[in-house]
Amino acid sequence: MRFVRLLGCAVLRVLARVGHFALFAFKGLAGCVTPPVYGYTLLQQCLAVGFYALPVVGLTAVFAGFVLALQSCSGFAGLSSENTVAAVVVVAITRELGPVLAGLMVAGRTSAAMAAEIGSMRVSEQIDALETLSVNPFKFLVAPRVIASVCMMPLLVLIADIIGIFGGFFVGITRLSFSFGLYLDQLVKHTATFDVFAGLIKAACFGFSIALCGCYYGFTTVKGARGVGEAATYAVVSSSIGILMLNYLITTLFFGL
Repeated sequence: MRFVRLLGCAVLRVLARVGHFALFAFKGLAGCVTPPVYGYTLLQQCLAVGFYALPVVGLTAVFAGFVLALQSCSGFAGLSSENTVAAVVVVAITRELGPVLAGLMVAGRTSAAMAAEIGSMRVSEQIDALETLSVNPFKFLVAPRVIASVCMMPLLVLIADIIGIFGGFFVGITRLSFSFGLYLDQLVKHTATFDVFAGLIKAACFGFSIALCGCYYGFTTVKGARGVGEAATYAVVSSSIGILMLNYLITTLFFGL
């Protein structure tokens, strides 16, 4: 019976944490759709999530395009299908690699920063001070971060798609000796609006996961400076896992047979 009790306690703790996270998400969503809107805070978060994350996302995308073109050519050489390299690059970047890699990079950079910032406010009782001043912390802290992440992630992914495709194009022309006109024709032919649209939908969902995990672990921070570090770690891990899970679900929804 001891094992059964321990198992039951573990299940109850997991269910309690899931319920707490669901309530937090509901309050965060409610803060996004009800006034007031803190415009300056929202603009700051848009810059933090979008503009400041652009260099790392761009570097990730361009090297992903480089490697994808090289590996595709190497794999298709034995099948005499080198002309499909452009199609593989554009489909892989727009459907999967662009959204997922951009999401993981932003999760590592932004979700940890959100958790650390809000966690520091929690342990220093600044959130309690906001409540004392009748400022809803969900509207002031959570809503701007969620809105900024959901809005900026599709833009980041769109830029990552362009950079990644250009990276594959550059390697195809300079290293693999493809014809400029033929490679460009294959790119245009296999670039589907639906693939790009699906990738942008993924990006918006990933942005929601990133912001929600970062804010949640920041709000639930305890144990001082050590708790802030743990919150940042948990935020990155949980948002990364959420991105991979959402990627599978959305891929199944759009492309599943």
